[in-house]
Amino acid sequence: MKMVKALVIISSSDDKALVGFMWSTNALKYKWVEDVEVILFGPIEKAVAEGDERFLPWIEKLKELGKLPIACKRIAELEGFEVSLEKHAKVEYVGKIIAEYLEKGYVPMTF
Repeated sequence: MKMVKALVIISSSDDKALVGFMWSTNALKYKWVEDVEVILFGPIEKAVAEGDERFLPWIEKLKELGKLPIACKRIAELEGFEVSLEKHAKVEYVGKIIAEYLEKGYVPMTF
């Protein structure tokens, strides 16, 4: 059986984001899927950059599991929080990155 790879795109900055972080962390920890990549894209980026305590512990858990989330550089540039976001995520232009993961067969999940 071929293992699934998941591309988790977290955009929401509310409790839906917590579900995305929780699923990603557990999927990695318990090897539910072959691989998980996490992309922060939209309102969640500002919340993380501002140090929202609901989300930072989950980012730390992902880091402990060897996964640093990737955040959208363009949104961070436009809104002026790129430097503070870099403390918690790899900040890159994600449009092409998302397309590449889809090409590699990653299943997109959005929260």
